[in-house]
Parts: sequence; C-alpha cells; structure tokens
Amino acid sequence: MRLEDVADELNVNLPQVRSLVRSGDLPAIKIGGRGVWRVERSELEAYIQRQYATAREAIESENNL
Repeated sequence: MRLEDVADELNVNLPQVRSLVRSGDLPAIKIGGRGVWRVERSELEAYIQRQYATAREAIESENNL
C-alpha cells in the first residue's frame, strides 16, 4: 500500500504515517529509484492489532487503580 493509502485507512494525515515509518512502528520498504515507500497490508494489520493490544492494556491498568 502507498503511504497515502495507509493514511486513508487509519484516518490520519500523511506526516503521521511517515513518522510511524521513520520510528519503525510501522514497517515499510522503499521501492525503486524514486524511493516510493510501501507498506504491506499484513504489516498494517499487525500494527493495528498492536494498537488494540496497547489500548486494552491501558484500560485494564486504569481499571486496576
């Protein structure tokens, strides 16, 4: 997927997706001489699942206070 497509899927802006890629939170590859970034759908789905897990942990932590 192009980074623009990922931004649409996550309902965030393109700089936020670039930041996720730069930080390594969202694995991506650079393709071709122009350096177009691509994210595999499976990597995006894994990222989303990690975010759900993080949210669940935060909620559980708040409930245990």
